Amino acid sequence: MSSRLLLRAFALAVTIAASAGATAAYAQTALVKAASPFSELSGSWSGGGKVRFSDGKSERITCRAYYNPKGDGEELGLAIRCASISYKIDIRASLLNENGRLSGRWEERTFNAEGDVTGRASSGSIRMDIAGGGLSGSMSVSYGSSTQAVSISTEGSNLKGVVISLSRG
Repeated sequence: MSSRLLLRAFALAVTIAASAGATAAYAQTALVKAASPFSELSGSWSGGGKVRFSDGKSERITCRAYYNPKGDGEELGLAIRCASISYKIDIRASLLNENGRLSGRWEERTFNAEGDVTGRASSGSIRMDIAGGGLSGSMSVSYGSSTQAVSISTEGSNLKGVVISLSRG
């Protein structure tokens, strides 16, 4: 997202060699984090959209999303909570990015369903396939520094799809 990478000042090194070594190590770590597809997602997001049901009806929903990159930015914890007049969605996932390939676990707490995640990640885009608990589906997240679009499609439940637009805050 916007630069969540806070540059930290280095203490004066006792020797020039130690200072140069510390600076090079920090620069390499900052480059790895900046290159992670998860780095721009960090923080809280809010907005709304629509949920579609198998009977063809749809309802407006309001949502909050929370993203927590971990490690060197290659792990991501996410939570998306949405509610309409008659429906709640509470999705959690823990993802691992290995050179653009995603793996991990997901759960939907309202309906007590969980399963595996596979997919792809790149800068500005995450695409996940979900399976487990009698459900299958996909979730995509397209994002920039201040906005994101989330689309979820499922099979095996009354919920057929969710489309959400979110912004920072």
